[in-house]
Amino acid sequence: MSVLACVLLLSIGAGLWRILRGPSRADRLLAIQLFGTTGTALLLIMAHWQEQPELLDSALVLALLAAVVSAALVQYLRRAGHE
Repeated sequence: MSVLACVLLLSIGAGLWRILRGPSRADRLLAIQLFGTTGTALLLIMAHWQEQPELLDSALVLALLAAVVSAALVQYLRRAGHE
């Protein structure tokens, strides 16, 4: 279980590198979406590992917020491209 959590943390590190060094806005947007899904997966693993069902609710909230933020960023980038 902890090995899977370490792999997910490495994935977040790769996403952070892509945000800092990404050549395009689309790369950065995908990395931000990666944070949402990987963070949700980490919370689900922690909920199972530590036997805390409250973390399941936090994972659900994070997944919903990640979807809303992704949609908002797409709209922002679409409008910024037309100006």
